[in-house]
Amino acid sequence: MNISEFLQLFKDGKVSAKSHMKNLLELAYVDGHFDDSENLLLNRLAKKHNISEKQLEEIKRNPDAIKFEIPKKDKDRFEQLYDLVAMMLADEYIDTEEFKLCVIFAKKFGYKESSAHEIVDTIAGNLKHGQSSAETMKRVELLFN
Repeated sequence: MNISEFLQLFKDGKVSAKSHMKNLLELAYVDGHFDDSENLLLNRLAKKHNISEKQLEEIKRNPDAIKFEIPKKDKDRFEQLYDLVAMMLADEYIDTEEFKLCVIFAKKFGYKESSAHEIVDTIAGNLKHGQSSAETMKRVELLFN
């Protein structure tokens, strides 16, 4: 990829989206397997972020080529964390390593260390009850800000 192609990806917001896909893959694989429900969620989220199947396959083949990016906007950071927690829940089994990784991402995204665990719990609970990311973000803001 040349510099102009990279700059276009950055301009289109795909650099952060590719980082998000890499993070989702890391979370999906942390428990030692990547099942169909996790793959379906990953593909749905890739489409949502305008990541093509070809780009997603490249990320899977070469995840080390993708630099970790922290979204600049609070809303984007929250939505990425929400997606990560959704990936943790996708196979209906919460592995302790998956939970720990979600907490690490919460901290990396700027949430206070003292509340990161509870934020992940809150997101998980809201996801289990069908709450949208917008509704969940409001709840998290009320509880932890």
